[in-house]
Amino acid sequence: MGKLSEVDVNHKFETKKEYKEELKKYQLELLHLQRQFHEKGIPLIVVFEGWDAAGKGGAIRRFTEKIDPRGFQVHAVSAPNVIEARYHYLWRFWNKLPAKGQIGIFDRSWYGRVLVERVEKLATEEEWKRAYREINEFEKVLADGGALIVKFWLHISKQEQLERFEERKNNPFKHWKLTEEDWRNREKWDEYEQAVDEMLEKTDKPHASWHIVGGNYKWHARVMVLKTIVKAMEARLHTEK
Repeated sequence: MGKLSEVDVNHKFETKKEYKEELKKYQLELLHLQRQFHEKGIPLIVVFEGWDAAGKGGAIRRFTEKIDPRGFQVHAVSAPNVIEARYHYLWRFWNKLPAKGQIGIFDRSWYGRVLVERVEKLATEEEWKRAYREINEFEKVLADGGALIVKFWLHISKQEQLERFEERKNNPFKHWKLTEEDWRNREKWDEYEQAVDEMLEKTDKPHASWHIVGGNYKWHARVMVLKTIVKAMEARLHTEK
């Protein structure tokens, strides 16, 4: 698993027509694969991490808009509430895991322990360093239990993030997406990048691999997310035969 600094974030489609054709192709394939996973009772867990304004919401929307809405749940993960904070940090994720044949989508996830909690010092150094082992064991338990796990880091350049922040600030329909916390996180870009690189290195496993998607061009990123999920689902079904 390479470092973020080595990722090309500028792949793109030349025309909107090409994007629409590819999007439709993979959305149709996902619909068929969803049915097969349901019939075989295979749970699918998809984790989305990435920079603020990297396009996680847009990718999730294209992933889910053509599949059966009865077969998936999206979990938007934020800071733990008062009750959740009383337990081990993985506790609050167990009851959000998908049932057999269902899809669970996490818009941010248990990786907060080694990202925001690390950088913002919400977890001690001992806690976040121990979390690499805990997370790997957690995901191994899920994989051994039959789940397919697909993890994404959506990567954009620092300049692209700034332009998206400014666009959100000036767009009344998107202003709600931008918070003071986003600006504060941006000031710690280098610290977060170091944390992400270490996370990718320590938690990229055969049973739960990371996929870094360059996202300066949203159309390309969305299609790459769908294509990656399709390929992972097809590979899993091939092993089921």
